[in-house]
Amino acid sequence: MTRDTGFEIFLTALPGLEEALLAEVRGKGFKRPRAVPGGVVLEGGWPEVWRANLWIRGAGRVLARIARFKAEHLAQLDGRARHVPWASVLRPDVPVRVEASCSRSRIYHSGAAAERIERAIRETLGARIADEAELSIRVRIENDICTISLDTSGELLHRRGHKQAVNAAPMRETMAALFLRQCGFGGAEPVFDPMCGSGTFIIEAAEIAARLNPGRDRNFAFEQLATFDPEDWARMRAVSPARTPEFRYFGRDRDAGAIAMSTANAERAGVAAFTDFQRAPISEATPPQGAPGLVIVNPPYGNRLGDKKQLLPLYQALGQVLLSRFSGWRVGLIAADPHLAQATRLPFLPPGPPVPHGGVRVTLHRTAALP
Repeated sequence: MTRDTGFEIFLTALPGLEEALLAEVRGKGFKRPRAVPGGVVLEGGWPEVWRANLWIRGAGRVLARIARFKAEHLAQLDGRARHVPWASVLRPDVPVRVEASCSRSRIYHSGAAAERIERAIRETLGARIADEAELSIRVRIENDICTISLDTSGELLHRRGHKQAVNAAPMRETMAALFLRQCGFGGAEPVFDPMCGSGTFIIEAAEIAARLNPGRDRNFAFEQLATFDPEDWARMRAVSPARTPEFRYFGRDRDAGAIAMSTANAERAGVAAFTDFQRAPISEATPPQGAPGLVIVNPPYGNRLGDKKQLLPLYQALGQVLLSRFSGWRVGLIAADPHLAQATRLPFLPPGPPVPHGGVRVTLHRTAALP
C-alpha cells in the first residue's frame, strides 16, 4: 500500500450523531462519504487521512482500513495476517499494540485473535508489540470477515491540545461541534451560553467562526507510520483559512472558577479576542447588544435519585429568562430528562436522537427563533 493508494477511511461518531458528522465531512469536500452506524466512511489515501484528522471537528477517531479478508478459524487468520503488507504502513522501529473484537463469528476469542495478528506483525516486520504503545491496530471480526484498521489519530480527537482546565463531566468538543451544527450554527452569528462551565461550546463556536483547524495544536499517531511525509504534512498544516469573526461569543456562569477556566482555555485556543466570559447567574442573563443568534446550554442532568425534582426550578427559571429576554434568538438545550426540558416551556421542535454522554443518554432540544 503506497502513500496515495485509495482505501476506506472510517471516522467515528457517537451513535445518534452520524448524520451530523456526514454533513460536516461533505462540507469539507471529501469524496463520496456515507453515514454508517457509529460514524462515516469515505474513500481516500493518506493525504485524506491527514486532512480528516486536521480538519474535522465532529469525529472521535480516524481509522484507516488497510485489510479485509475472510477468517473462519485461527489458523486461517494467522496465515492471511502474514500477507497483509505491514511494511508498507508500519515502521519496524515503532512499537504497536493490537486490540481485537469478535462478533457473530466462528472466531470468538478476541484475545486469541489479537495474538495471531501480533505474531504476524512481529515475525514479518520485526516491530515490537507493547501494551503501552501509542500506535494501535484495531481488528474487528464480524460474520467471519476480519477488518484490520490503523488508528491514525492516537489520542481521541476531542483533545484539541489547548483545553487544560475542565469542570466535572465536561462535554467533549467533538460532541459540542456537532450539536452546534445541528442547531444551524455556521459561524455567522453570535452564540450565548448562560451555563458555560469550562467554555466548550463558546470556544468551539469561536473557532468555527474563526475557521481555525481543530487539530492545529496537537500531534497524531499517523506521524509514526511508514507512509508519513514530514514535508508534505508541514505544507498541509501551514495552509490556514483563519479569519477574524464578525461576531463575538459569550459565556456566563455563576461559578467564578468556571469563568477563570473558560478564560484560560480561550487564551490557549487563540480565541480570547472574540470571546467574552463573565460571572453571572441565570437570573442575570441578558442578551448582548446587536443581532440575535444562538443560545446553547447544557444544564445539570440530575442523574441521582431526587436530583431531578431539585433541578426543576432551575429549568423553569432558565425558560422564563430566555422567553422574556431573548426574543429572536434560537435555543439549543441538551437534556437527559425530557420532563426537565419541557419544564422550560420553550417551544421545542421535534427532538433529535438520544446520544450517549457521561453514562447517560442526552437529547438536543431545539427551537426556532423565539417570539
